Amino acid sequence: MSDTSAVPSSQTQINDARDWVKILSHYRQPSTSRSSYELAITVGPFLLLWVLAWMSLSVSYWLTLAISCCNAAFLLRLFCIQHDCGHGAFFDNRTVSDWLGRVLGVLTLTPYDVWRRSHSMHHSSAGNLGQRGIGDVWTLTTTEYKDMTPFNRLIYRLYRNPIVLFGLGPGFLFFVSNRLPFGLMAKGKYWVSAMGTNTAILAALAVMLHFGGLMPILLIFLPTTLLAATAGMWLFYVQHQFETTHWDAAEDWQLHDSALHGSSHYVLPPVLQWLSANIGIHHVHHLYSRIPFYRLPEVLRDHEELSEGNRMTIRESLSNARLHLWDEDSKKLLPFSKA
Repeated sequence: MSDTSAVPSSQTQINDARDWVKILSHYRQPSTSRSSYELAITVGPFLLLWVLAWMSLSVSYWLTLAISCCNAAFLLRLFCIQHDCGHGAFFDNRTVSDWLGRVLGVLTLTPYDVWRRSHSMHHSSAGNLGQRGIGDVWTLTTTEYKDMTPFNRLIYRLYRNPIVLFGLGPGFLFFVSNRLPFGLMAKGKYWVSAMGTNTAILAALAVMLHFGGLMPILLIFLPTTLLAATAGMWLFYVQHQFETTHWDAAEDWQLHDSALHGSSHYVLPPVLQWLSANIGIHHVHHLYSRIPFYRLPEVLRDHEELSEGNRMTIRESLSNARLHLWDEDSKKLLPFSKA
């Protein structure tokens, strides 16, 4: 329940992004019963649809595929719950959150401790031109792009192509890149996380193969995972890759300004907002990542001015796929043609 007595009115004038931190801290407390409920109504349908998809193999492969595609939405929501665990926002007990995150990491093909560290780096450096490279979408400035060799420009263009980013990218990220702790390979802790997750995934696949052959893997596991990964990739992209996002040189960068102004408010229909666990309210999440996902709508309800910041509908977001380079003069993300 919201501590309304401690939360300033939505009419409060906020002049600095840092001023919001104290206000948003009133929403950070998770509810054990609410978190358990959110977990149950996500895991339950996910497992039920898995069983139904398996049973439908004897009826119709097309039916199996259709059920698997529907189940991708619940897998995406499980990833969002894992995401809250990584921020310590799902349960008060950090140990419980971490172990839940590790278990969910097997379902989402994401080594939890590796992801938590890289995602923490993303939060602590988003929008900082001097700290790009881990946990973000590769983004160059117009000057950097112009100084590249033709071959390197081609590589960057290929990387930013929607077919690569949203077609090939999700599969590569979750099936290949996540299997090793890239960027963190010097520490044994992250090897344990990656190899432990890999072992659990292989064990689950072996059980599927033993009891059902290849079809459960080809028609349930792969479609569910790939579709959820693609949706997740798109969400992550539009949360920071939009025309008026916020980037600064390291000496000018400020954490809270970047969080508030460099993250979007992705306005989704209620069903999609539920399935994505309110992750579209990303500007608030980045400004105060300890807020449980189910309390983010409370923030917008109590502070209407936050609901207007960086608003983006699904239709408006589609044009973001053609934005590729950050222009430091105009402070905008531009397509290649305008850069």
